[in-house]
Amino acid sequence: MRFGIHTLDEYDVGGKTVLCRVDINQPVDPATGTLKSINRIQACVPTVRELSQRGAKVVLLAHQGSDIEYKNFYTTFPHAKVLSELLGREVRFLDDVTGPAAREAIRSLKDGEILLLDNVRFCSEEQTLFEMKLKLSHEQQAKTQVVQKLAPLADLYVCDAFAAAHRDQPSLCGFEQVLPSAMGRLFEQEFCVVSGVMESPERPCVFVLGGAKVSDAFLMMETVLSGGAADQVLTGGLVGNILLAAKGEQIGGASLDFIQKSNYGEFIESSKPLLARFGGKIVLPTDAAYLDADGKRREAKIGAVPADAGLLDIGHETAKLYTEAILSAKTVFVNGPMGVFEKPETEYGTKAVWQALGETKAYTVLGGGDSITATEQYGLVSKMGYICTGGGALIRFLTGEELPVVRALRHAAKTFPTDKPKG
Repeated sequence: MRFGIHTLDEYDVGGKTVLCRVDINQPVDPATGTLKSINRIQACVPTVRELSQRGAKVVLLAHQGSDIEYKNFYTTFPHAKVLSELLGREVRFLDDVTGPAAREAIRSLKDGEILLLDNVRFCSEEQTLFEMKLKLSHEQQAKTQVVQKLAPLADLYVCDAFAAAHRDQPSLCGFEQVLPSAMGRLFEQEFCVVSGVMESPERPCVFVLGGAKVSDAFLMMETVLSGGAADQVLTGGLVGNILLAAKGEQIGGASLDFIQKSNYGEFIESSKPLLARFGGKIVLPTDAAYLDADGKRREAKIGAVPADAGLLDIGHETAKLYTEAILSAKTVFVNGPMGVFEKPETEYGTKAVWQALGETKAYTVLGGGDSITATEQYGLVSKMGYICTGGGALIRFLTGEELPVVRALRHAAKTFPTDKPKG
């Protein structure tokens, strides 16, 4: 047992049916139906392979896409093919989740076989809107269809979806109420790594926070600064723009309009006390980039930004400042790019920061979908200390919050003790 949660070491899985919740949610190319990245699928392979090799009948549950914006809302069929290639053995796919076909396929599994069911978010009770509106307790989640239909067919539930551990949904938190449960190898590894960043990082410890996930970023910033985990926080992206506005700097009308239309305006006011308390540790951009009427990159000092501009990247001066901080650090945690790195005109800041991450001797911990995409784009995967699969979950964990899935797994550890020694 680790962190109050059972591990795979505590169970004999041979001949047992194991429901394994993974997070293999990846960007999909809508034109071809293929996956643009496979990093999360690669990350779950050790757990799936171990369960199969130990003789378990493995049933994989996964989601694909954001059901709020319907981005990448898609079948998990392509994922089965990728998993088969990575594992070197067939991963069967079934375009069903809880229906008769799915249940019969589970019953017919032989030892070591692997079955991937379709996108669990095709079930309404698994959708984030369902989660946000109804706010079911974990006991209530155990009474949903996905748990009631599948749990009776299983001997053990394994959650390897640390990237989705901030979600409070039946396939993540309901099975632990009725089945012996454990965390998978990826979940265990990520829990260990991010716990280390919070509890005993080598110093100086620098946090690089950018991107557009504003609410989580500000929550995390408050925690790591007040708790002393961060010696310095380098900011960029929408996070940096909001902090600049909170300080009273001119960030351009287009940037302000975007912040207001995205319902992030409240963060300008609420971040003022954060700046007042930790201003010495929060580093803001000193210059920024925008596009002129011809779509060409222009840079300006903060304070001299055109009134109608939209800040899309940090400038050269800020990139140099951030590079020096990263190269001087002993631990660096990164979540979010410095701007719109998907376009050549506005990628300079992100590319410069990422190159510094690849060169630094510090232990680098990186998380979040855009951060991972940037790492792959610049060919720096092998240069990073540890790449977490989680974005939202990682940030919530670093706020000090007990994640819903962690709470559910701890409940299962108390409810379903094992006879094996706890390592």
